[in-house]
Amino acid sequence: MEAKMETMKTLEGLAALECIPCKGGVPPLKGEALRQLSEKLGHGWKVVDEHHLTKEYKFKDFQQALDFTNKVGAMAEAQNHHPDIALSWGKVGLTVWTHKIDGLTESDFVWAAKAESLPRAA
Repeated sequence: MEAKMETMKTLEGLAALECIPCKGGVPPLKGEALRQLSEKLGHGWKVVDEHHLTKEYKFKDFQQALDFTNKVGAMAEAQNHHPDIALSWGKVGLTVWTHKIDGLTESDFVWAAKAESLPRAA
């Protein structure tokens, strides 16, 4: 466990982990656990109401936003962890949480770190 916490000290450490499917029966993260993971994630991601993570990415045009959306979709399928995606001209909004427990798990932060690591321009 200590080695895992050491790895998770950075965005890159979070992104290197795998999303673990939630089978339910666990409480969502709250308080200090959320604060610590949010601090590690950084990069403008926001924890909203201790329930979900959200971030809006800006692009120079619709095509770049669409290309990023497609990368996010492919990564989400590979991780079997699916966000809400809002695509508009020059913007992509991502919102993620674990539906099974209606709140946040460590895997939501891992997923967000992986999204943050995706290339943003063609």
